[in-house]
Amino acid sequence: MCGQADEKGKSLHCFFKNNINSITTNYPPYPFMKHAILLCAFFILFVTGALAQNGYSVKGTIADSVEKVKLGTSAVTILQAKDSILVKFGYAQADGTFILDGLHKGKYILLVAYPDYADYTEEFNLDSANTSRDFGNISMSLKSRLLKEVIIKGTASQMKIKGDTTEFNAKAFVIQPNATVEDLLKQLPGITVDKDGKITAEGQTVTKVLLDGEEFFGDDPTLVTRNIRADMVDKIQLYDKKSDQAAFTGVDDGKTVKTINVKLRGDKNTGIFGKFQAGDGQEGIYQGEALFNFFKSKEKFSVYGTIGNNGKVGLGFEDEQKYGTGDQLDFTDNGININTQSSDDLDVFGGIYSGQGFPLAQTAGVHYDAKWDDDKQSVNANYKLGFISIDGSNGQLTQNNVPGNIFNSSSDENYHNTMFRQKLSFVYETKLDTSSNLKISVDGTFKHIITDNKYTSADTLGGALVNNANRELNNTVNQRAFNGSAFYTHKFHKPGRTLSFLVSEEYSQSQANGFLTSHVNFYNAQQQVDSTQDINESKTNNLQSNLFNTNLTYSEPLTTTLTLVLNYGIGVNHASADRNTFNASSPGVYNMQVDSLSSNYTFNQFLNHAGAILSYKKGKLTFNFGTRVTDDQFHQIDDFTGNLSDRTFIDWAPQARLQYRFSPQKSFTIAYNGTTTQPTLEQLQPIATNTDPLNIILGNPSLTPSFTNTFNINYRSYKILTDQFFGVYGNYSFVSNPIVNHIDYNTVGQSVSQYFNLAGKTTTNFNAGFNFGRKFTSLGGINAGVGFNVHGNTSYNYTNDSLNMSKNLVLNPSVNLGMYKEQKVQLGLNIGPTYTISQTSLQPNINNNGWGALGSIDGTVYLPGKFEVGTYSDYQYNAATASFHQNFSKFLLNLFITKNFLKDNRLSIELWGNDLLNQNSGFSRNAQANLVTQTTYNTLKRYYMLTINYNFTKMGAGTPKQ
Repeated sequence: MCGQADEKGKSLHCFFKNNINSITTNYPPYPFMKHAILLCAFFILFVTGALAQNGYSVKGTIADSVEKVKLGTSAVTILQAKDSILVKFGYAQADGTFILDGLHKGKYILLVAYPDYADYTEEFNLDSANTSRDFGNISMSLKSRLLKEVIIKGTASQMKIKGDTTEFNAKAFVIQPNATVEDLLKQLPGITVDKDGKITAEGQTVTKVLLDGEEFFGDDPTLVTRNIRADMVDKIQLYDKKSDQAAFTGVDDGKTVKTINVKLRGDKNTGIFGKFQAGDGQEGIYQGEALFNFFKSKEKFSVYGTIGNNGKVGLGFEDEQKYGTGDQLDFTDNGININTQSSDDLDVFGGIYSGQGFPLAQTAGVHYDAKWDDDKQSVNANYKLGFISIDGSNGQLTQNNVPGNIFNSSSDENYHNTMFRQKLSFVYETKLDTSSNLKISVDGTFKHIITDNKYTSADTLGGALVNNANRELNNTVNQRAFNGSAFYTHKFHKPGRTLSFLVSEEYSQSQANGFLTSHVNFYNAQQQVDSTQDINESKTNNLQSNLFNTNLTYSEPLTTTLTLVLNYGIGVNHASADRNTFNASSPGVYNMQVDSLSSNYTFNQFLNHAGAILSYKKGKLTFNFGTRVTDDQFHQIDDFTGNLSDRTFIDWAPQARLQYRFSPQKSFTIAYNGTTTQPTLEQLQPIATNTDPLNIILGNPSLTPSFTNTFNINYRSYKILTDQFFGVYGNYSFVSNPIVNHIDYNTVGQSVSQYFNLAGKTTTNFNAGFNFGRKFTSLGGINAGVGFNVHGNTSYNYTNDSLNMSKNLVLNPSVNLGMYKEQKVQLGLNIGPTYTISQTSLQPNINNNGWGALGSIDGTVYLPGKFEVGTYSDYQYNAATASFHQNFSKFLLNLFITKNFLKDNRLSIELWGNDLLNQNSGFSRNAQANLVTQTTYNTLKRYYMLTINYNFTKMGAGTPKQ
């Protein structure tokens, strides 16, 4: 019984009995083939000694394609290519290796067979120049595995769609020497990367980039995309990262984060690599970077440092939340958006550089992650510190449409802002046993912020001057944050039955001290100064928030296709806002409290929430729906007056999601989520904020929650044979009982604003589009694609008791081209027009509709002598509108010339020219509600820089440098 014989003892007789028919079927040139093969086999087995004098041979190693297990005793056969006559036969050794010698020169076919595996065949030649052939590692695939997926032999498939994950094969794309992950991302269909490193996929911003599924320095994606080499990458995975709770139960809870996971090649996860860079340019422009990485299988250690004032390094440490963390446990707050952290009424610098002004940045960080104890335990730790300062100035023109008239404002600002920041995060995971896990996450952040802002402004009403002002605001802030959580999970013996428990604590504090000085002139109808207002105040703010939350979740499979998920938890939130304003009793002595601008509120909230989700999964269809309900109790105390305010709300959070997978490369998803949003503490507090004396803000303690309904749709399809991708995406949300702003303007240009609920109206927001792309081999392998995006919103506000409705719509079709020839050319082009529709109901005859255009080109040409020339350039155009009567355009032409040295171009010298046409004029236009704004600002313009770069890599024991 050959089919049931022991694999290691399989005889030659069994091999021929099982394989003779397939051999003669696959290679049937002659009718007597079967007898000829048997005769040749008998002859070869008994007279191999006579052929030993022939010096031609073949060798190789045979292993499973996935498990990498060596397939000893595999049958190895050499056939003549012209007629499939058997020439040589043998078995692989126990370690999977084989050697067959005694061959003549000629054209042959290698045939490898092993029980339950698909046969492996490959043609080859032996001649005087190639007397031997090393097939290296031969990967064999199980027949059962092949029944589940399509294998395309030849060019590697670019992309696979696995459920919610789109996976790109890095080997299928051209990777230039010293290219980074960011360079690789620019080639992927449906993904764009702008000049600042911001990644957009399927119309959404990618906010998290992981390395082998792990956080890498936390909240700065560019530390992965710009510092990991592309030739180290095996796969790029794009997906909507679910919360830890949803990932554990397998039932969607509605909270996702657009995520990219960079998977390293198996032979690139052990070794050291890094880079050094130093650059110096005109007018004191400079930059420097150093990065060192040590990877050892399941252990990673990295350290980096940057310094620069050219706006290109060390500027990406944006927080995931104002006081939040990039490493915190992902958990949905049961559909309730709780935001009781009050923003500082003093102007607090956020620490982000967005191209405005002149920056200086210094950052450093250390990362460590490891797995041990057979992957039962793991740790991920990060420490980062950074300093950033920005000096700049900007001018702003504002058109404010009020009933029956138009306010026009002009203002100028000069500022000097700095921030010092430290952040430490730590995540520990352990498998307590075969069915239980525990994840502990802690992090802490400290920020020290100093701002110094000077303003001048003038307002006109119907063309007549009504006021002008000078104002100075400076501020010193210390912010602290701590987050901690423990997440326990347990799987029972019954598949699908699970239990999890989460407990978390989030604490934040902001202490600010500042000074406000202001002088305002108010003018009468005769354009004469009618009155003045002078302010000289000291301000102190102490804001705190402490949120404790728990959640218990249980899942029970009702049938093989139906699962019920239940959850229950409590949350306790304690927040306070102590604001004080003082006038000076004598120069420099501020001790006279201003009661109308001072307040001290304590805010307590108790949440009692429960929910149920029903999930159905069968074949290609997955569907789940459910809701959460929360008893939300507010208790607010005015510590100045002793007044109390108690309110109770019932908050609902329904959800539904349907996904249908037509095939592994094609899927359709539609989802709905409902979310209750509570008003912020700042919106509730009935206290005035006068940091801008011409624009006073009041709170409203009678605000009630709003409710947001959100729909998402996504269709993705990929054709392997033509590398063709097509994706459609869309999301639409509308808010019931929205919280809107009510602004009252007086005749001298002052405004007082307060928030109100707008009953009977809904605000809307949407974003939709498609992407199509494919490779055209007939055009030299050019990647070409088209895309279309449309986004818009409808919003409301009150102006002088008149309801204003604003509609904004932006249309943006685009064309993109890519050409990638190894060591020859790399080119990426994206360009398209825009059309903006912006209208308001208060001024229906004044619209700000207008054309525009956006374009970018990213290219490198590789020249002899290890020279490279290239560009990273952008184009922007905005046509004149009814409010702004001049066109605006700028072409930021950036060029570089690089000379590479040493083996593998590890050393390079680069001459960089920034904004060669000197057109980098800071400019932006924005239309929101009844307000139209145009801003101009100073920014970095033309400069030249000479940079020295050195990359080093040594991967694996004995592996040559890359």
